[in-house]
Amino acid sequence: MKERLKALLFSLLRKDPEAVVVSFMTGDDDLARAMIAEIRTLVPARRHFVVAVGHAPSTEGATTVNLEPGNWWTLYRQLRREFRALRIGLAPVLFIAEAHPLRLAAWCLAPRKILAYNQRLERHHLRARTFLASLLFLRGVSVDRIYLRPRWLCPWKKDRSVYPGESRIVEGRPLSRERRRVAILSPYFPYPLSHGGAVRIFHLLRETAREFDLFLFAFSESEALEELAPVLEHCARIVLVRKPRYREPRWSTLLPPEVNEFDCPAMRRLWSQARRKYRIDLKQVEYTHLARYGGDILVEHDVTFDLFRQVMRRQRSLTALWDFLRWRRFELMMLPRFRRVVAMSQKDVLLLGSGRRLRIMENGVDTQRFHPEPEQLGQRLLFIGSFRHFPNILAFRFFTESVWPRLRDRFPEMTVTVVCGPDHLIHWTHFTGLRALPSHDRIRLTGFLSDVRPLYAEANLVIVPTTVSAGTNVKVLEAMAMGRAVVSTSSGWAGLGLEHKLTAWLADGVEEFAQGIAWLIEHPEERARMAAAARVLAERRFDWKVVGEEQRKLYRELCDLVRVNVRRGTH
Repeated sequence: MKERLKALLFSLLRKDPEAVVVSFMTGDDDLARAMIAEIRTLVPARRHFVVAVGHAPSTEGATTVNLEPGNWWTLYRQLRREFRALRIGLAPVLFIAEAHPLRLAAWCLAPRKILAYNQRLERHHLRARTFLASLLFLRGVSVDRIYLRPRWLCPWKKDRSVYPGESRIVEGRPLSRERRRVAILSPYFPYPLSHGGAVRIFHLLRETAREFDLFLFAFSESEALEELAPVLEHCARIVLVRKPRYREPRWSTLLPPEVNEFDCPAMRRLWSQARRKYRIDLKQVEYTHLARYGGDILVEHDVTFDLFRQVMRRQRSLTALWDFLRWRRFELMMLPRFRRVVAMSQKDVLLLGSGRRLRIMENGVDTQRFHPEPEQLGQRLLFIGSFRHFPNILAFRFFTESVWPRLRDRFPEMTVTVVCGPDHLIHWTHFTGLRALPSHDRIRLTGFLSDVRPLYAEANLVIVPTTVSAGTNVKVLEAMAMGRAVVSTSSGWAGLGLEHKLTAWLADGVEEFAQGIAWLIEHPEERARMAAAARVLAERRFDWKVVGEEQRKLYRELCDLVRVNVRRGTH
């Protein structure tokens, strides 16, 4: 009886009683096809239609409707004619960054049936009763975080942050009574050497272990056991704690979210007990977002508020402004709590202020391991930048979207190799919202490589197209040590004291960057001269042995101050 009444009702409305699925191709064709394939799997019993503007290839198992190009109103009128006799039960629409008139036309056709898909192919029903969630989804927030509510607003919420309580302590080399003891806190285990921060921490562990007993406290990011042996050679103890799973909205706290992500009670307890339990003389904290743990030395790998200030100037959004304001407040508030603050360059010192507390301790390079090799004929470019650090993703997009189109036709034999680091697809999706990395002719993408020296050796030119950056870039120093010329933006070589056309090529705009690459590729003798001058500078100023001696000197100075204060207290 119910089916008969249904058939009668829709016959009066001149509609087919069986609802159909109408999918709209409103973005990247590959993503749209993946969306359509998923919908056909989820709703296999329904008739399927695929709507596209212009000519689109047919889709197996679905009827393709090709619309004439036009504005959203023109498209809507065509849709009305096509689906006048059909009842739409579901309307999947792909929402990506680029605007598309077919989206508005689809919404006008079936406003209560829109199933939105994002770049990650996550789906969300657009509903008026879930207006805020729908708005966040359309702005690119992942489904996993859309329904997060701050604890101060919803104390009853069930999706709470998870703070692992277990720790793992691994013994390394024997302790010595003659050596002073230093504890170092890091947000990650510094091996393998997959990015500049790990390179710095590892090499300075090696250099300072010549004179001190080191205790490394680090967060572990995976269940798999880290490759501990290379670090155990230089440490007396390694203390590992699982990284917390932070489940608060990024906007909801006065503290930067990166600070909250590493605020772990288990690590806080172990770090506070370190001085008494292991008779630690000095405590050093790596990175600003761990500054709340406290210690004697804070290592500012970059001036974080400066990085977010650059992002704010580029994006000009409330989110970017909020990130900058809370990072500046937090960073400047933390600095006075440490006896010494180590910065990477004079530029960073000027940003942080002056005073006896601040020290410059530049990044370095292993000039024995990274040594010049003869350059082979060719037009091979190399960019090394782990995608776990979002400025490297911005740099990749700047080069591939703006610079590369100006070079690929002019140099048909030119190739580019990009080292994206471990789990680069995960980081790419997290920072960009895109499901897959774009593919380009003659651009080769690689993940983590334990040894990048062969790539430097085969390259003719190293590029550093960073548009926002802070601190100093280790990859520039490695290229200099390998005897390869570098084309870099001013943010890419900031703090290194390089000179344009003498030790590197400076180019900030799109045209300037493309012209710098072209000029050096076409003038190999100038490229070789520049590379040789950069190698001399790397040996004289940036060898890890030089930086390591500065680190040991700082430790000795602070340890002597501790002893003087202890003696004064006993009288």
